[in-house]
Amino acid sequence: MKPHETPTGELHRRRTEWLRGGGDASDVVLSSRVRLARNLAGLPFVNKATRADLAVVLERCRDAVLDVGLGERTLWVDLRESSAIDRALLLERRLISHTLASNPKRHGTTNVGDPRGVAASIPDERLAVMVNEEDHLRLQAIRCGLALGEAHAAVDALDDQLEARMDFAFSPRFGYLTACPTNVGTGARFSVMLHLPALSITGDIERVKRAAGDMSLAVRGFAGEGTESVGDFFQLSNQTTLGRSEDAIRDAFERRVVPQVIEYERQARRRLIETRRVELEDRVYRALALLREARLMTTEEAMRHLSVVRLGVTLGVLTSPSLEEVHALLLLVQPAHLQRLIGRAMTKEQRRVERAILTRSRFGGEARDGSAERAQG
Repeated sequence: MKPHETPTGELHRRRTEWLRGGGDASDVVLSSRVRLARNLAGLPFVNKATRADLAVVLERCRDAVLDVGLGERTLWVDLRESSAIDRALLLERRLISHTLASNPKRHGTTNVGDPRGVAASIPDERLAVMVNEEDHLRLQAIRCGLALGEAHAAVDALDDQLEARMDFAFSPRFGYLTACPTNVGTGARFSVMLHLPALSITGDIERVKRAAGDMSLAVRGFAGEGTESVGDFFQLSNQTTLGRSEDAIRDAFERRVVPQVIEYERQARRRLIETRRVELEDRVYRALALLREARLMTTEEAMRHLSVVRLGVTLGVLTSPSLEEVHALLLLVQPAHLQRLIGRAMTKEQRRVERAILTRSRFGGEARDGSAERAQG
């Protein structure tokens, strides 16, 4: 793969790291992610920069990232040259944000978006770098399961390598300077993707959300900032970084906060098994039946049913499909992945039809027109 190739080929067919299905506490924690916000010294922040400023940032950051390398191979995408479906695909894979996916054009009347880009390690997508999002650089490391320490070490090493090639905006008093005041200091954001279906079934999820708010933690949906939970998948992250070290923030989050939420969910699952087993089994088998037999399926419906099936798998109610198969479908039912899998752009109604064909073929229901073979990618 050439370093400047855009992800129009086989990216949608790869299993991304954050849905691999392994790691510690993988029954509840899908993935751990650590992000660092950085800005180049001597250049205006993104919200004050001219197009020329952003072009300078893009060139400097691209050259530095490609020089360092992110893994076996480094994928670089200039988002000005990418299609809407490419950007949606990258968003669904958690490689870019909603801001970059929308390809905003703040300067002039040109149809070309502002200079922005993203780099990712290929084939594992464990490391990624967004350029000219809210900050000049957003460095990201992601691991499956509860592995914030491993992800932190990886992104910290990348940060050191890039800082050896570029000067970052830094204040001896405040630390790293960022566009958002909540990121000033370390610029670090620690987050985990949690699956909390039992807490939702027992009605305790709102209590957990309120407790998270009291601890200044952010709770977001499956697709990140600005989204609601679908299928009882939640992103939990710290919100402030000023006045504390990265290690201290991570330690409190990883050793106290996240294990407590994990234990709450596991307790709720045990209660369901012990006191409401028939109801639980009914939920699981109804969800599986709909995935096997439905003729129309929205993204939200597919996510909800896959969530319940995942709960059934982790509790041993179902011996198949495997967790890995469920995770693969969590991506493939998303609009951009589905269109890449089928090989054409589709309307929303067409996607509902093809999504149902996909889930039927994967779960042993009736398919048609070779869709089972097509879905094996």
